[in-house]
Amino acid sequence: MAKKSTRTTPEDSQASTTDSAATSTASEATQAATSATDDQAEQTTAVDPTQQITDLKAQLDAKDDQLLRAQAEIVNMQNRNKKEQAALLKYGGQALAKDVLPVLDNLERALATPADDEAAQQLKKGVEMVYGHLQDALKKHGVTEVAAAGEKFDPNIHQAVQTVPVDDDHPADTVVQVLQRGYLLKDRTLRPAMVVVAQ
Repeated sequence: MAKKSTRTTPEDSQASTTDSAATSTASEATQAATSATDDQAEQTTAVDPTQQITDLKAQLDAKDDQLLRAQAEIVNMQNRNKKEQAALLKYGGQALAKDVLPVLDNLERALATPADDEAAQQLKKGVEMVYGHLQDALKKHGVTEVAAAGEKFDPNIHQAVQTVPVDDDHPADTVVQVLQRGYLLKDRTLRPAMVVVAQ
């Protein structure tokens, strides 16, 4: 059996060199194509600077608008808070004043009771003093009596519980009689006066 020759001939060596060169050239071509594709992708994804500036300006305008709205809301809240505090200071004693008014009514009824003997007169004098002090304390805190008798009827401060016919002394819509006194706390009606009106 004959042995196969393993010697490399010059022709084989030249063919091998040609194959290596061809492989190297193909590899370089592939790299160049990949690089060109990457450059195209970068150019495609790159944002136009003018468009980017426009978008950023729009975002900035939106944030400015939000900031202005937030500032306006804060100013409104501060104003509301100031008004509420002013109302609390002005009408802070309203609940107490309302609770004191029935006491004032009872003192007036006690003073309307006739005092026959000396002991009753002394007691009445003490009630008068209490009544006077209580009225003074209420006036110091802005509680004043509603003007009613002989005045023109005002539904904001008067409550009509009865009507009588008009006569020469009492024209239409005039308060004829006060059944229960009304009171104001500064400029707010604390309790309307219960009155009889001519109609």
